Amino acid sequence: MPRGDKSSYTDKQKRQAEHIEEGYEHRGVGKAEAERRAWATVNAETGGGKKSGSGRGKAENHAPARKGGRMGGAAAAHRPAAARSASAMKAAATRRRNAEKRG
Repeated sequence: MPRGDKSSYTDKQKRQAEHIEEGYEHRGVGKAEAERRAWATVNAETGGGKKSGSGRGKAENHAPARKGGRMGGAAAAHRPAAARSASAMKAAATRRRNAEKRG
């Protein structure tokens, strides 16, 4: 099986990668980079291609998917207030509040 072959991935993993890739492309990441990041995320979540058989499954780790949501808006939060979106302003406020809680 050559490197990069996706035949050992389940249909669900392929759908996940496609959806993640579309999200990256929507945010302006290039096609090749978006695909690379998408498969890296799927691999981190599911442990790579799945093989059939009883007892061979492992629990999924959803931390890589959550990471992207937490990081969203960070760049926009540093722009002047007039150029910021509402979500960026909310992200900045949340970061300030969390920083105050930490001390």
